[in-house]
Amino acid sequence: MNALDPWLRLALAPGVGNTSLIRLLTAFGSPEAVLSSGRTALAPYLSAAQCDALLAAPDAAQLDAAQAWLAQPGNSLMTLADADYPKALLEIADPPAMLYCKGQRNLLSQPALGIVGSRNATPQGVRDAEAFARALSDAGLTIVSGLALGIDAAAHRGGLAGAGSSVAIVGTGLDRIYPARNKALAHRLAETGLIVSEFALGTPPLPGHFPRRNRLISGLSRGVLVVEAAPDSGSLITARVATEQGREVFAIPGSIHSPLARGCHALIKQGAKLVESAADILDELAWLQRLAPPVLPETRSDPVLDALDGAPATVDTLAQRTGLTLDALSAKLLALELDGRIASLPGGRYQKIH
Repeated sequence: MNALDPWLRLALAPGVGNTSLIRLLTAFGSPEAVLSSGRTALAPYLSAAQCDALLAAPDAAQLDAAQAWLAQPGNSLMTLADADYPKALLEIADPPAMLYCKGQRNLLSQPALGIVGSRNATPQGVRDAEAFARALSDAGLTIVSGLALGIDAAAHRGGLAGAGSSVAIVGTGLDRIYPARNKALAHRLAETGLIVSEFALGTPPLPGHFPRRNRLISGLSRGVLVVEAAPDSGSLITARVATEQGREVFAIPGSIHSPLARGCHALIKQGAKLVESAADILDELAWLQRLAPPVLPETRSDPVLDALDGAPATVDTLAQRTGLTLDALSAKLLALELDGRIASLPGGRYQKIH
């Protein structure tokens, strides 16, 4: 029998979640001791249905599939008994009993920073997330996020581009990629970073899994940076959990007219650190690694760009500010957008990309 088989049997017992597993392992000391116990010994820690699930023979097909997955290069199962189980997770209230890992699992023991934000991010938000992640990664921090579209994906790209790499915590089994649009990014993470899940193989993307995933993003990290977030964003759950776990929370401010800035502004009002650069985060963390100064592109004065300083504006407002005709202004806006210097927003407004 493989040394991990008892752990897999615990993981595959239907209805026996992480809280119950931790309770059992605390009481009995090892998965082997749990599995060799009878109903009378298990009953104080489990419901009747959970006892039935644990005492039944494991699903042979599931067990074979898990063993075959673990036999593939780069795949592993990290357990609470492993010496390299991340100490940061032992500090949180409900550490996962097991973590399925695909990639460089040593990254879980490296100093890390979480970066989260809106799935429907603005072009500026995506650029900010990637730039902050790259700078922080180059300073030696591993970037942790959730592989969602928008800010998460940008954070992973930036992290992978830097020295510290990136870790994705997902809410599905590791034999699935969700969302499918991040397939190429997931392959890059598996090759040079790490993808992690506490959920068994085959687990679909159920809504309740993502808040649980969020506690691991913050739990692994020294702090969490929120780049863009609406008032009802799931990123605010990560920030709240980070606070409960004693982690630092950082937020990038935005325009008072942008819905995606309101979540960040709310966090700042509640005590999150307002940051304008990666150096602000490193200073707050007292991080001693040197941060390379950013290389800023040369910019020439442009009346339209000057008119967009401060907040997004409509075409009519820009025409008033610049004195350009609507035809000339429309042509100028198109050229600037194609050049990546401005972005169009809902409501016919335009925003400068810094």
